[in-house]
Amino acid sequence: MAELFTVDIHTHILPQDIPDFGRKFGYGGFIHLDHHRPGCARMMMDDRFFREVEANVWDPAVRMRENDAFRVHVQVLSTVPVMFSYWAKPKDTLNLAMFLNDHIAGIVEKHPKRFIGLGTLPMQDTELAVQELERCKKIGLKGIQIGTHIENVNLGEPRLLPIFQACEELGMAVFVHPWDMLGKERMDKYWMPWLVAMPVETTIALTSMMFSGLFQKLPKLRVAFAHGGGSFPGTFPRIQHGFDVRPDLCAVDNPVPPREHLGKFWLDSLVHDPVLLQYIVDLCGADKVALGTDYPFPLGELEPGSLIHSMPWDDKQKEQLLSGSALAWLDLKREAFT
Repeated sequence: MAELFTVDIHTHILPQDIPDFGRKFGYGGFIHLDHHRPGCARMMMDDRFFREVEANVWDPAVRMRENDAFRVHVQVLSTVPVMFSYWAKPKDTLNLAMFLNDHIAGIVEKHPKRFIGLGTLPMQDTELAVQELERCKKIGLKGIQIGTHIENVNLGEPRLLPIFQACEELGMAVFVHPWDMLGKERMDKYWMPWLVAMPVETTIALTSMMFSGLFQKLPKLRVAFAHGGGSFPGTFPRIQHGFDVRPDLCAVDNPVPPREHLGKFWLDSLVHDPVLLQYIVDLCGADKVALGTDYPFPLGELEPGSLIHSMPWDDKQKEQLLSGSALAWLDLKREAFT
């Protein structure tokens, strides 16, 4: 494969040592790591097993070695979505967010040419969320990662608008990642919450933001959606048709047709299929699709950038997806990393 500048916008990281927030706050539901053997840890929610992880989840040195092997020059770091904790008391979520954000900012400060940081916010409390957003900006983070809903409040709802306004004013990018999946009580087999409900979550988030008129209200807001937009690309023709035939139900908050929103947001490239990758590029534009791998988890692209490199495109278009779109979303220049 050609050596093209590469930025991965979708990677997750945790601190190696996470305090016992449940004991600190006096109630459960928080994640900690059980380092049961060298280089491996169990993510535990109180005393319940959540996921097995390896050192590349917490060790920047391991990540950089693997990135060198994959020819990924820069990773955008964000927390694991289970850490959002929007269900907790707002001040406790703020405390947790500050801990996670300081950790990511510290890694970026040590390795500024290899990593870019996104923060997390106590989204259930607008005032505290804006406060921490402003602090994220001050400590060098370039944006935030948020869930697809905030305790069942969709992202297009008015109560969240001040947070997005602050993101636009501060020039902070937004990465939307599914979490706490819809209908999971019906999906206790076959890993379906991750395979089926996650894509639907992203579709709900994107459609809510679109129909609410958020992209018209905040034209400079830079939003990217994980996993190629989830099931949104495949659902888009139905969404457009529904808008056309029942504007009385779909256009109640915003008269702009769905097709006119295309190109106003970014998708990552994590779609696992060349036909689907070509489709989302045709749908949204090559300048609105950026490499995202979900590193270091198994549902991600196990060889970062391999799908883009496999496409029958020239190097200019490949590099657009491998780094150009990411840098535009983050409002950064390539020269900052050379």
